Amino acid sequence: MALRLDAMSSDKRSLAVTAIAEAEECAVLRVSGELDLRTEQAFLAEARSVVSAGHRFLVLDLTALRFCDSRGLSCLLALEWLCRRLEGRLLLASLGVRMLRLLVGTQSLGVFSCFPTVGHALAAVPDGSRPAWPPTAEGTSV
Repeated sequence: MALRLDAMSSDKRSLAVTAIAEAEECAVLRVSGELDLRTEQAFLAEARSVVSAGHRFLVLDLTALRFCDSRGLSCLLALEWLCRRLEGRLLLASLGVRMLRLLVGTQSLGVFSCFPTVGHALAAVPDGSRPAWPPTAEGTSV
């Protein structure tokens, strides 16, 4: 699975969602750029398609997420709800200081499962659903 979503506007804001590892029920997605009003619909469409493909456990690597506003937070909350509805989980990994401040400031930190690294997040996924980590060039990389 090689997903890449680019939503760009005239002011150079962009969002990229790239699948970097997957197993039958779990996908690791790297989210980079800005998650806001301009990119929310594209992000939600991409995330829903990943979940619809059977990935009820989603790990979002937020290392390269430069900006997230209240609309982006709403997207994450919707994705959290969707994963839980399917008896899965949304796991956030490698949150930057800005993202952490947003979650603390909106009192939504407790809603999400947050981890310092993707590896730590994957350790919280059931064994049979977890992709190999780190990905390798031979077949487990996406």
